[in-house]
Amino acid sequence: MVGYIIKRLAYMCLTMLVIITLTFGIVKLLPGSPYQNAAKLTEAQIEALNEQYGLDDPIPVQYVRYLGNVVTGEFGISFQFDGRSVGTIIGNKLPVSVQLGLESVIVGTIIGIVLGAIAALRKGGILDYGTTLFAVLGISIPSFIFAMLLQYVFALKLDLLPLAYWTSWQHHIMPVASLSVMFIALIARYMRTELVEVMGSDYITTAKAKGLRKSTVITKHSIRNALIPIVTIIGPATASIVTGSLVIEQIFAIPGIGDAFVNAIFTNDYPVIMGTTILFALFFVVAIFLTDMVYGIIDPRIRLAGGDS
Repeated sequence: MVGYIIKRLAYMCLTMLVIITLTFGIVKLLPGSPYQNAAKLTEAQIEALNEQYGLDDPIPVQYVRYLGNVVTGEFGISFQFDGRSVGTIIGNKLPVSVQLGLESVIVGTIIGIVLGAIAALRKGGILDYGTTLFAVLGISIPSFIFAMLLQYVFALKLDLLPLAYWTSWQHHIMPVASLSVMFIALIARYMRTELVEVMGSDYITTAKAKGLRKSTVITKHSIRNALIPIVTIIGPATASIVTGSLVIEQIFAIPGIGDAFVNAIFTNDYPVIMGTTILFALFFVVAIFLTDMVYGIIDPRIRLAGGDS
């Protein structure tokens, strides 16, 4: 198991290095100036700012310095947010995005498992076809379309929920629903497929032949085994929900990390762009790493295939 963990950690570090390098290179290619009112600044003022932020150094020097800062957890100073550090900006806004993401994951996982189980147990029925249709729509239609539809119906037409902001539990309902739709559809589809396959396996037939109650066969044998493959998608999907909340945060005026990221792109705030991009990438990489660890524990064959002795 130790060799398996070390190998996965090495892959994780290599992936992050590639992402940091690509992000740094792309940001340097962005047109325009990162400074406010750049057109009104004199050449001397721009040179002074470049020296202050280290932008007058050769690109390789800037890259090496940035790598060193990232290793120590330092992402630089924002050009636009009153000279605050990127770490402070992320620290202030990330909790809101994480809360939104976790609420969506919890809602999506519970509802998705229930819908998938119902569809599998009622295979060929109306509920099965309805769940399949919902899964196709949920995966195909972007979350921001659901968000705007919910706003139109429940906020503008029915006046049941607040249109935007993040100040009470009512403000959480539409953003969480918008983000969790895709997750519900994904989990439901996987759960339905896996449960149908499990229920047709030999050991389920044996359990029924032993005279076990139907409820026991379903809960302790069928659903429990069908949940194992779901572990492989929950990790990456969770990271995708947290990072995918960028647009939803803009639609509902939620003061999360997405707000800072979008504003940084519009203003060429290089440190914030790179810091948030690295953070999002880290979410994905860590989620995949943890998924590999959990799956390696559940199924030792994964570790053996990965070269662990």
